[in-house]
Amino acid sequence: MFGTQIVNNEGHLMIGGCDTVDLANEFGTPLYIYDTALIKEKIEEFKAAFSRHKEIDWQIAYASKAFSTLAMVQLIDEAGLALDVVSGGELYTALHAGMPASRIHFHGNNKSDSELRLALDAAVGAIVVDNFYELDRLNQLCAERRQSMDILLRVTPGVEAHTHEFIMTGHDDTKFGFNLDNGMAEQAIRLALESSYLILKGLHCHIGSQIFETEGFAEAIRTIYKYLDRWSAQLGFSPRILNVGGGFGIHYTELDHPLPIADYIDTIVATVREECDNRALPLPAIWVEPGRSLVGEAGTTLYTAGATKEIPGTRTYLSVDGGMADNIRPSLYQADYQAICASRANLPADKILAIAGKCCETGDILIKQAHLPAGCTSGDILAVLSTGAYGYSMASHYNRLPAPAVVFVEDGDASLVVRRETYADIIRLDVPLQVKTHNDN
Repeated sequence: MFGTQIVNNEGHLMIGGCDTVDLANEFGTPLYIYDTALIKEKIEEFKAAFSRHKEIDWQIAYASKAFSTLAMVQLIDEAGLALDVVSGGELYTALHAGMPASRIHFHGNNKSDSELRLALDAAVGAIVVDNFYELDRLNQLCAERRQSMDILLRVTPGVEAHTHEFIMTGHDDTKFGFNLDNGMAEQAIRLALESSYLILKGLHCHIGSQIFETEGFAEAIRTIYKYLDRWSAQLGFSPRILNVGGGFGIHYTELDHPLPIADYIDTIVATVREECDNRALPLPAIWVEPGRSLVGEAGTTLYTAGATKEIPGTRTYLSVDGGMADNIRPSLYQADYQAICASRANLPADKILAIAGKCCETGDILIKQAHLPAGCTSGDILAVLSTGAYGYSMASHYNRLPAPAVVFVEDGDASLVVRRETYADIIRLDVPLQVKTHNDN
């Protein structure tokens, strides 16, 4: 969506061969739309990057927390990818979408017993164990059921990616994983190897999100292999799988400059190969878990503009019919986005407006400085770009706003994959108070 925009003769923004104004009229706003051809293109980029390295086994697992629906899981399944889930709800969605359980990995730092049982019942491909409590509970559950389970141990390599502090997950002070330098990881490996039911296949790490350089991945791998040198000699453990997570950066605005996917993969593969060669260790299968990088730029949110408030000498606010309830990231992370007036996409963006949401919060501002045509006003359709990751998945019912619909578009066809919620849907699970009358005993 960056660079030249496709605009039709009516001056409307086109996505996936569809007129966005027509989509807004047909499905209503706010509306999440996904260009599925772009998702498929991103998947092929990852596959091509790995295919150049003939000497390694590899796997790409979509991190479904970025965007999880039945249709999205089906798209991932058709592409032959694996799937990363982090909750019982994501696992349930995946199974009901027909995703083979053998290609599902279950993550999370506080899996409940019911979630672990669901994973064991389905016989998922692997469980990524995050802490000693989970390691013990999973071992007990497997022993009770006399069921084996492949596991990976999540470790924290102490590497801080160049990203927002709220989305850095590889440094030492984090709720995720077993620390390397304080002996936690080594103790977890010992316990896993002693288990009769847990089959330790490898290690997992994730250093952060929205990463625009490769050195963080290389440093994390080098750090892990410093310990693997000892673990191989003392414990006889060498990972058959090394999962380096995801976090590959995308375009949100023109200021973002992510690297080609091949640059990340080449660095990861080269570093693993070098570390294994230096230590005479076998080359593991390399797994990655892209989420945002597969769906982020493919998603666009459409809004209808409403009220305008001009504060002379300060700014002009243009309010839309959504906001932090359908995209919490600007309020939570101070995330930046870029917008287009989809109904006037042929006009120059010569005015700066603040795009405000409709939630009853001062901080509900989607874009502080959006460059839009001077004529953009109430009734126009606005398109906020690169909302494919963590928009729908982090949406809420704040102010009792119904969740938007989701539409997949490709080659001029639009398919509804999530229906718009109604007010009736919002109260569907509410239980009204049973008020007693004066005649009640």
